[in-house]
Amino acid sequence: EPTLSNFTNLFKEAPFGRFFFNSMLMSVVSTASILLTSIVAGYVFAKFTFPGKKIIFAILLATAIVPFESYLVPLYLRTVKWGWMNTYCGMIAPYLVMSFGIFLMRQQIGSTISDELLDAARIDGCSEWGILRSVIFPLCKSASGALGVFAFIQAWTAFIWPLLVANDKELFNMELGLTMFQFRFSTDYGLLMAGSVVSLVPIVIVFIMLSNQITESIAITGLKG
Repeated sequence: EPTLSNFTNLFKEAPFGRFFFNSMLMSVVSTASILLTSIVAGYVFAKFTFPGKKIIFAILLATAIVPFESYLVPLYLRTVKWGWMNTYCGMIAPYLVMSFGIFLMRQQIGSTISDELLDAARIDGCSEWGILRSVIFPLCKSASGALGVFAFIQAWTAFIWPLLVANDKELFNMELGLTMFQFRFSTDYGLLMAGSVVSLVPIVIVFIMLSNQITESIAITGLKG
């Protein structure tokens, strides 16, 4: 018989409110950091000339194809050395920069923002940080929306790294929290499915909120082609 008791029992059997807060904190901080670093780095690679620019950018792109498992152990050892185990800093640190985001914003800025517009801003006395705030950020709104969805989903669905770093249940995110209903010889599918539905809600909301920016970004790309 249909019932909603699993949703009410979900918060009684485990501190899912805390898990939700941890996931939201991790995802929001990660998304904000990725958007900021991607736009700044994308602006630098698109509009500035400096020695080794192509080599640095090639190395940056190469990191996008390196599996996370290949540098998992060194990252874990560094986290232990810095004393970040079982802390928010340790959980969030690997999700603060995204090489794909830098590539995306570099292509966006290089193809849609002309050098003449930036020169006009400099003639008006605008600093480079002022250009970022007044010109780059507003004109990259559509691409930022698409990147924000990717960044949010990446942090929200993180499992392996939080599993290694978080030993205290108070630091568990939603993905780790769902494992509390999977036991050695049995699984509580009712609570597990209810928790999965709750976990999907923020992703759906973020996608709906930023869907217009994603559509606009695709449309601009098609027009440029």
